[in-house]
Amino acid sequence: MQKKILVYLTTFALACGLFAGCGNKADSDQAAADKVAALIDAIYVQEANDDTMKQCEEAKAAWDALTDAQKALVSGENADPDYFGRDTGDASMDDPLNQDGIGENELLAVSFGTSFNDSRVKDIGGVEKALAAAYPTYSVRRAFTAQIIINHVYARDGEKIDNMDEALARAKDNGVKNLVVQPTHLMHGAEYDELCEVVKAHEGDFESVKISEPLLGEVGEDRTVTNDDKKAVAEAITEEAVKEAGFDSLDAAKAAGTAFVFMGHGTSHAAAVTYDQMQQTFADLGYENVYVGTVEGKPEDTECQQVISKIKSAEYGVMTHIVLRPLMVVAGDHANNDMAGDDDDSWKSQFEAAGAFDTVDCQIGGLGEIPAIQDIYVAHTKAAIGE
Repeated sequence: MQKKILVYLTTFALACGLFAGCGNKADSDQAAADKVAALIDAIYVQEANDDTMKQCEEAKAAWDALTDAQKALVSGENADPDYFGRDTGDASMDDPLNQDGIGENELLAVSFGTSFNDSRVKDIGGVEKALAAAYPTYSVRRAFTAQIIINHVYARDGEKIDNMDEALARAKDNGVKNLVVQPTHLMHGAEYDELCEVVKAHEGDFESVKISEPLLGEVGEDRTVTNDDKKAVAEAITEEAVKEAGFDSLDAAKAAGTAFVFMGHGTSHAAAVTYDQMQQTFADLGYENVYVGTVEGKPEDTECQQVISKIKSAEYGVMTHIVLRPLMVVAGDHANNDMAGDDDDSWKSQFEAAGAFDTVDCQIGGLGEIPAIQDIYVAHTKAAIGE
């Protein structure tokens, strides 16, 4: 009897030790993951400091030291396993355009930016290459306005992209005399306003400084005001979407019960009316089965459920097939997650949940990769240089 009791006690002690060991291992794994999450959150900031690049390197080194099981546990205010772990393409295919020794004329292409490598190459790089081909006497250089993205790309891929202050300081150090700034932004929103403020603070460093128009041109007073830029963008993106969907024309798509929804970002800025102006532009062109929506639902009539309601109540016919495509220069996080993601609040999921459509397809392509869109940027640069 005593022998049996001794065996039971021994087994129990071993089990307790085993469970304690498992608990210690789990705690250790979580602690390692939490450390990386804190390092990611520390660089998920819009303001850079003297230590930012070093912090990016420390975050990547700490991530690389984790096991696969520990990486899956990374979670913070902004941190998750996708920060370092998501495959967005080959960063080595991208050119950050931050070389020195560039001559007296610089054409600075300023973008919000994206951490999606393939999109950066096709969308932002597509515009930059078109500008370089059109203006060979100017050296095209790049700047991003989103420091969060600059930090992400450097931490994950080791690619250094200049922010606005760095790009303008680089231009000054290179002896640039004539600076032309071409925003790749969609419209006159908050990002464009901030860009203009930064350039104005540096304009004394150059003999001449010109800032070109964003893609959709001037805003206008109300939703009925359109312009040639908006018309050209509406035609270009519709043609591209219709072709990718396998139709010969928009009318053929409508006859087949297909509607196209172009999803923009949305903004609380006064320029939000631009989205309604784009919807008016589609109407003026006779594109009945084309709609404009926004991730942020600003303006209110561009919110996802509002767009769904418009399509369901359309008088021109019943649309049973939906094609979603970003109304954004870059097909990055918003296009891949907010539009085409699997979460319940993505646009794809919301359209599917509406129960009114047989198919919901997503086209992941930014405006920047479309040659006709690149031509509009080239024309805007020409107008700025001409001034």
